[in-house]
Amino acid sequence: MAGKKKSRPLLTGFVVLGLVATSGYLTLELRKQEEKGVTEVRNVGVLTGVQGQATKAGKTTGEWWTRLENPARSVLRGTDGQVEAVLTDGARFAKLTGPARTFAEPTSTASKVSTTDWVRLMPEPWAKGAEKQKWFKEWYAQYATGTEDDIFAFAFQYVAGAAQKKDARGVVYAGDANFGPLNTSGAEGGDLRLEQSDFYDFLGTPYPFRDGATGSPEAMRARSLDCSGFIRMVLGYRARYPLMSSDTSGDGLPRTANGMARSRQGVDVLPLAGISGQDRPTAIDQLQAGDLVFFKLDTRTGPRLDHVGMVLGHDTEGHLIFVSSREEVNGPTIGDVGGVSRLDGNGYYAKTLRSAKRL
Repeated sequence: MAGKKKSRPLLTGFVVLGLVATSGYLTLELRKQEEKGVTEVRNVGVLTGVQGQATKAGKTTGEWWTRLENPARSVLRGTDGQVEAVLTDGARFAKLTGPARTFAEPTSTASKVSTTDWVRLMPEPWAKGAEKQKWFKEWYAQYATGTEDDIFAFAFQYVAGAAQKKDARGVVYAGDANFGPLNTSGAEGGDLRLEQSDFYDFLGTPYPFRDGATGSPEAMRARSLDCSGFIRMVLGYRARYPLMSSDTSGDGLPRTANGMARSRQGVDVLPLAGISGQDRPTAIDQLQAGDLVFFKLDTRTGPRLDHVGMVLGHDTEGHLIFVSSREEVNGPTIGDVGGVSRLDGNGYYAKTLRSAKRL
């Protein structure tokens, strides 16, 4: 999410609605999509090789550990040599290998990501030698072969066509999310949709933060998540990573994209060198599934980074794809509307990438 922007001339509701209609028509024409569909998350079995045996209660059955650098991390391999887990020093999110899934969004892209990566939150940050500790042995025994929802499953519960899910109180905590309400007043720079919709806006219920502050939802933002609100919903509210009430209060994941990028949480996989075009990372080989990626899209936000997404994986054409909530698609997407979701090459988002973090 970007910070406050300089105002532009007032846009009437008729102008905004006209822009929406025109944008939708042009998008369809330019993308030449032949059909629309509902976002798909499909289990397709193991893609390649034989899945390694899991560690049970800390007793290995032929696995072996190695250490890699840049960033410093531990890699667990099975008896067949296949990677079973990647655990990065200082990070709580672990990349595990499990049954393959295909993530697709036919409403806005032909890209499909088939992956065996499952990303989960560990109870403590990883450190060299932690594989010998009781907390990790117990955690890994529980999740090594588990197929309960991980952060990717959470993320795709907010894209186009996603079904609503309710908790025991009747609160809708998942479902097709908007980016934000239509900007009928012309505020915040005349953007088509308003930013600043956090996860508690989607929920429609107040949220008490650990620092004593309370997030108060706005009715007009119901079922809405801006880019950082989406990440906070998936990683914080759903995966239970600690959340700050703002960029400056409390400890955990900050409120905005800029706050997240510049915080001390996790590990800087692609360190932030600056916000100009020449500060674009020269290589993205270090990125892996679940990493947060940060962008500089708008000159109006000054030195602030103004967009955040999460690495999903390589699509069937070999491009590295990310998921984020965007104004153009009006919600979370891996789509191509307003710029393809590729981190490689020289597309819109690839050129505006500035840094990445592993929580």
